[in-house]
Amino acid sequence: MTPISRRKFVKNSMILAAVIPATNTVSLPDLGKKKGEILEPVILNWLDLKVSGAGAGTTWGIPWRKGLLKKDTPLKLQSQDGKEVAIQTWPLAQWPDGTVKWSAHAIGPMENTSGKFLLKQGKPAVIEKPIVLTDKADNIEIDTGIIVCKVNKTGNDLISSISRTRKVTAQNGRLILQIQDKAEAESGESLKTEFFDGRIDSVTVEQKGPVKAVVKIEGKHSSGQRGLLPFIVRLYFYQGSDVIRVMHTIIYDADENKDFIKGIGIRFNVPMEEEMHNRHVRFTGENKGVFAEAIRGLTGLRRDPGGAVKDAQTGGKETPAVSTFPQTVSKRLNYIPAFGDYTLFQPTPDSFEIQKRTKAGHAWIQSAYGGRSSGTGYLGSPKGGIAFGIRNFWQSHPAQLDVRNAHTDLAEVTMWVWAPKASAMDMRFYHDGMGQDTFEKQRDALEITYEDYEPEFGRPVGVARTSEMQIRVLPATPSGAELTGISQEIQNPPQLICDAGYYAQAGIFGGAFSAINTANPEEVKIEKQLEFYFDYYQKQVDQRHWYGFWNYGDVMHSYDEDRHVWKYDVGGFAWDNSELSTDLWLWYYFLRTGRNDVFRMAEAMTRHTGEVDVHHIGPFSPLGSRHNVMHWGCSAKQLRISTAANRRFYYYLTADERVGDLMREQVDADRTLRTIIPGRKIGQVAPENDPKGELASISFGTDWGALAAAWLTEWERTGNEKIKNKLLNSMRTIAGQPHGFFTGVSTMDLNTGRFISADPAKLSVSHLSSVFGLAEICAELIGVFDMPEFEKAWVQYCQLYNGTAEEQKKALGQSLTKLNLKQGHSRLTAFAALRRKDKRLADRAWSEFFEGEAGIKNPNPKVIHLQGPEVLNPIDEAVGISTNAVAQWGLAAMQCLAFAGSDLK
Repeated sequence: MTPISRRKFVKNSMILAAVIPATNTVSLPDLGKKKGEILEPVILNWLDLKVSGAGAGTTWGIPWRKGLLKKDTPLKLQSQDGKEVAIQTWPLAQWPDGTVKWSAHAIGPMENTSGKFLLKQGKPAVIEKPIVLTDKADNIEIDTGIIVCKVNKTGNDLISSISRTRKVTAQNGRLILQIQDKAEAESGESLKTEFFDGRIDSVTVEQKGPVKAVVKIEGKHSSGQRGLLPFIVRLYFYQGSDVIRVMHTIIYDADENKDFIKGIGIRFNVPMEEEMHNRHVRFTGENKGVFAEAIRGLTGLRRDPGGAVKDAQTGGKETPAVSTFPQTVSKRLNYIPAFGDYTLFQPTPDSFEIQKRTKAGHAWIQSAYGGRSSGTGYLGSPKGGIAFGIRNFWQSHPAQLDVRNAHTDLAEVTMWVWAPKASAMDMRFYHDGMGQDTFEKQRDALEITYEDYEPEFGRPVGVARTSEMQIRVLPATPSGAELTGISQEIQNPPQLICDAGYYAQAGIFGGAFSAINTANPEEVKIEKQLEFYFDYYQKQVDQRHWYGFWNYGDVMHSYDEDRHVWKYDVGGFAWDNSELSTDLWLWYYFLRTGRNDVFRMAEAMTRHTGEVDVHHIGPFSPLGSRHNVMHWGCSAKQLRISTAANRRFYYYLTADERVGDLMREQVDADRTLRTIIPGRKIGQVAPENDPKGELASISFGTDWGALAAAWLTEWERTGNEKIKNKLLNSMRTIAGQPHGFFTGVSTMDLNTGRFISADPAKLSVSHLSSVFGLAEICAELIGVFDMPEFEKAWVQYCQLYNGTAEEQKKALGQSLTKLNLKQGHSRLTAFAALRRKDKRLADRAWSEFFEGEAGIKNPNPKVIHLQGPEVLNPIDEAVGISTNAVAQWGLAAMQCLAFAGSDLK
């Protein structure tokens, strides 16, 4: 997306604004408001240019430079044609001076989502019909002005009813869980199936605004006295909207050897009042295809009811009265089968089927087949009904949409995020340990498959999955075009973003990216290679089918050139699980380019890595799991995977509450490091003389970097001074170590965040320390807090890591052992050059980057196309591709450009 000038917007909106610079390299100093500076308007674009915003509202975040926006400054929104738009605004993050760092904004549905908007200082538009949220003793009632939804506070029905124009369209909204006692029945065995309903434990109104309201429901699925799978369901409402957005999270706490999930879903009852020939079922397929039928069809009969009747029914309109039908048809309606049950089933990413039957106890009839359904359905009549859909339907297979009993007065609609027609979910570890019953054997096995294995550490207890669904209450049966528009909106919800150039100027995320500069031919070459790597991985997701309920959003770690496959079955080489900051690579690339496809891939990765790769409850909570054949399989439970540094981008760009939860989980993660010691296999031990459990051994790299990201985020979101002081204490006492960051690890007081001074003779450094977000979070901390001693310590680390042995010995008393990932660390050298204003260091950074040591020396855009019989399916194979190397190359490229771009020759 090419940044547009403000002049074009001014021409359309009659508002004075200035042109956004698009080619500056961000310098961290002087990011504050200049004397006499006015608040510049901010141009906003739709992320996806071809979306329908007629139903749902949207929420987004905007960054602000330090000192620029005071919390009480009113902001208003105008559309491209100059009309004022009702907006709700709230702060997301603060700078230390109290000014706003990130603000969040919400608007209701828009008739036209192809235009741009301008956010500027001024009194916001009056909201004529704001959302009315009434908190009653037994329920919470939300009136958007179009629909009224009643949310229960207790019981098994989460939603009591949803109405439009006082007519109940859906009721008894509840969660469904189906469990069986075996993965599958062997010969002579039987399966025992158990059904659970979601039981409400608590209901919280998280947001009660005039434009947006959010209700959070927490509980557990229950069957009698037994409870399984804690859930968190958030319901989103927007002013003037007929849409309810559903964010559905389950946390796995079952016994994977005994409890096999057969179905997970949400179910509603739908009252049916019209004649059966005026009841309609719709499912969306692919390429705007729509399956459309009536419960009792009037077409294709031996006797013709007439064109008016057939046209009305096939068009979803109310038919003429039965009394006007030819008697040859009207007196025999009871002989026409009424099909009350329908199912859309997506078992794989490439195929779906639609079946129907008259009712339970009778055979299913195959109705249709297809490839990738967009996962949206409708049930109702010409007088109204509900559209319902699951986002990323085929990508997160197996998924299923059900309509049941539509021939009766009370039908059922179920959205299954795990389809009961599919095989049961099998969460068991993929091997039996292969005799690795001692530490020595486990270390030896690591040498062959790169898998870090310990008994009981590969269990899935605590991992989570968040799914997004939508319910829309419609006044009539939608046309095919209308339903496909709804499905497109579900799959790609309307999202506003700033120009990429604006993000680069705001001083966010450590200033570790810059706007694209096409004036420098060398930068253009780097930009083309950045584009190649993203495009290749995006295509690999599809070619390699990196899809599925537990897999979608992740990529693979390493490639097997002999088999022409990614190493999906080789120990620690399979799923990437954020190794070496794949998430950061994608998010910084989005901020640099503003590309919608980059955003969507990064969004899916954030959802996956923050949920599936992290233990949210249980003994490993809240740590993440290192890369493995199974996302939760590695015994290395690490903060480097669960780090809030990977989540902050999506949270601040969208104000997503669930991702906010994930970051908050990490605030007290330091306490888990007392019992799950990250370096236990390489000699790291718990501190001695700690009877109260107040100390932990914490590395200054992957451990503290993750903690610092969580503490910074929590403080800037809430203003919690205790968290801020803990962060500052940790920064100050790292800087006060005998060798600063090169001390490597020390004992931290969990109450204060202070590190104990380590042995002056101790020197420790790891090539992994700074490549899981530490470099980026330290750059941000230096831009946020004025702590010269911390900056000195970090800049020293940045300068010396790739420095000469002589430089290291002079500063530290000894040279460092041979270190790895020199190319990836070139961005640290560039940061040191920026802070020291040292052109020699800047030139060194570019030399390190282009030399490519322990990275990608000569980036090669060559792709080999392979097809059968050499491979199973046609694929593209790049030369020498490694996800670790690509992520680090991408981050180094973008940060060298941001910190030393003017020195690129």
